[in-house]
Amino acid sequence: MTLLRSLALAALLSGTALSAAADPVTLRYLPNHGGLAAFELAAELGYYDAAGITLENLGYATGGPETLIALAGGSADIGSAATPAVLNAIAGGNDFVAVFPTNGINDSAQSIFYVRDDSPIRTIADLPGHTIAVNTLGAHLDYVVREALHQKGLPEDAANLVVVPGPQLDQVLRAGQVDVSAFGYWQTTFEGAARQKGGLRAVFDDTDVLGEIAGGFAVLRRDWIDAHPAEARAFVDGATKALDYARSHPAETKAIFARVLQERGENPEVAQYFAGYGVREGGLATTRDVQFWIDILTREGKIAPGKIAAADILYQSAEAPAPATN
Repeated sequence: MTLLRSLALAALLSGTALSAAADPVTLRYLPNHGGLAAFELAAELGYYDAAGITLENLGYATGGPETLIALAGGSADIGSAATPAVLNAIAGGNDFVAVFPTNGINDSAQSIFYVRDDSPIRTIADLPGHTIAVNTLGAHLDYVVREALHQKGLPEDAANLVVVPGPQLDQVLRAGQVDVSAFGYWQTTFEGAARQKGGLRAVFDDTDVLGEIAGGFAVLRRDWIDAHPAEARAFVDGATKALDYARSHPAETKAIFARVLQERGENPEVAQYFAGYGVREGGLATTRDVQFWIDILTREGKIAPGKIAAADILYQSAEAPAPATN
């Protein structure tokens, strides 16, 4: 059955909406190094207290695809991944719903591909034959490189991608172990710290390739949403409210980041470089956020034409309007 979904929930945020959960629930998830997901920030701000929603940290994920595997297998309740990874998982038979954009790509928050100052790499056209460090394969940075090369008329596999955890991206680049380090839009803390040291030069960012677009989505299983509609709405409402909080309270958000990173045993100093989530007001998604990648995956033969429609996988509570078309 088609389930039309949308992310335009900001106007609906209220104490009543956030307390709508019928029963206490615990949602298990895998966090990323160096930052907080919007739903983690919501929990820190107390937005889930009245709804009876608690979060259980299962330990760090290497990347979004790992969270989708855990979600599909039932060991986690929340996935969080780049849009093409989500679409590939759905095309593979998983009945997932993209409930809100985790991050957006714009002029203030984007993925940036860095080289050393003395590198001969100046443009995307120089990437073939070189090694690029990314956090994981089959997700956002992987597909940005493929699309960047495609747009230049080059083979999509012309560069060599290797997996490097976020905290080591700066180190491996400066040591000459890779030619390019790609700092994802969710890794602005690590990117800022690396940039502050100097000696690096940005070659391009993903807005150059994709334009302004949602970077990825938080994902729930459709059967969980159907079984817990009030809890699902409260979860999304809290997260989208947190996204707006981060935009209007950047200093306070960085302070929360620093505290939580320290509690996790990470470096709290990187919190000062958090550049925001980059999402539209209210956590709004548009059809293009998903359709752009559907078209690319269809072009690559990974999704059969017409198999997936953006409107079928974007979350919409009963009270919310349909997603914008651009």
